[in-house]
Amino acid sequence: MTIEMSHPTSALTIVENAGATYQRAELPDRIQAAYTTRFVSEALDADRSAFHLASGPTVTPQAGDVVVARVSEILNHKRVETPESRKAILFPGAIIMLAYGHRYAADQFLAHVPDSLEPCHLVAAGGVAGTVTEQHADMDDPTRIEPLGLLADESGIVNLSRFAPYSLNPVPALGAPAEELNAALPGRPTVVAVLGTSMNSGKSTAMATLVNGLTNAGLKVSAGKSTGTGAGNDPMIYVDGGAAKVLDFTDFGYPTTFKLDFEQVRSLTVNLVDAMAETDTDVVIVEIADGVYQGETARLLRDPLFQSVVDRVVFAAGDALGAVGGVRELQDAGLDVAAVSGVLTSSPLATAEANEVLACLGVPVIDTYELTSAAVSTALLPQDWRTS
Repeated sequence: MTIEMSHPTSALTIVENAGATYQRAELPDRIQAAYTTRFVSEALDADRSAFHLASGPTVTPQAGDVVVARVSEILNHKRVETPESRKAILFPGAIIMLAYGHRYAADQFLAHVPDSLEPCHLVAAGGVAGTVTEQHADMDDPTRIEPLGLLADESGIVNLSRFAPYSLNPVPALGAPAEELNAALPGRPTVVAVLGTSMNSGKSTAMATLVNGLTNAGLKVSAGKSTGTGAGNDPMIYVDGGAAKVLDFTDFGYPTTFKLDFEQVRSLTVNLVDAMAETDTDVVIVEIADGVYQGETARLLRDPLFQSVVDRVVFAAGDALGAVGGVRELQDAGLDVAAVSGVLTSSPLATAEANEVLACLGVPVIDTYELTSAAVSTALLPQDWRTS
């Protein structure tokens, strides 16, 4: 139930809604929605009168909560990605709709969800708000924003998860027996994971070219990203490569996956694969963000449930040392590495260096764009698939 009453000393309206008390305000006339908020934006467009802004000292943002904010100073991010994945130019004073989220990006920002509606930052162009606490030396300071309030409706504060088209189904618990793990996704298609040494190692491009190569071989391929920071760039690249179905963690209501409980990370990865594994799908390819030493990724690689779902791995690296170290790390974790690709292959010399060592580990280095070849890409599938 919603109870409204006039504030005795101001024109503010005080609202008690879903057990919380806050200051209520009407929505601004013009709001630019971001990619992470695309499903909420659809609901807003359908019935704007059902929503309002919630603000005041009692409002504490949570990851995934939708915030409407004014751009106060344009610095690093000069554009915001729209729900259609267009890069909209930002202007001072623009009103944008984002989602609060934690961000881990070694080449950009470390950011966290603040504990109030204090001025904070646009920490990712895909539409993530947070407070930057660390940044790469080569990065400009983050664009500054002033939250006007959290989006709310009669059910309370709006979180992305309420409007997401997918939700998490139960998966085998940590420590579950092998037979339960193996039965997690019965009848699933072949699953290939794409990982890398770090962000900007060429994972997404390698994944898109692999999608293209398998599609050129006449296979139906689904592609998705299970961890990272919400943005439309990667899903659009997968579409361009020919993927029949594309999803990412934002389709499950997460603006980012940094600082999620590990149980959520493993469940999200398996549920993403399951959602893409339609009956006529031949191969599912899933990208795991950041590098193999990033906390959630490092633990995921050694999770028996992840290993029971993923058949092979393609690894993207930026140099020979990273390629060799990454392959050894993956093999030590018990994963089957099919090939190395990525930024490394832009350099013939670095490729030769990596090949010399990786040959002893049984892993070839393949130029990123050679993966568009049907013969090259299908050779990376499991042996039993190639001989069937």
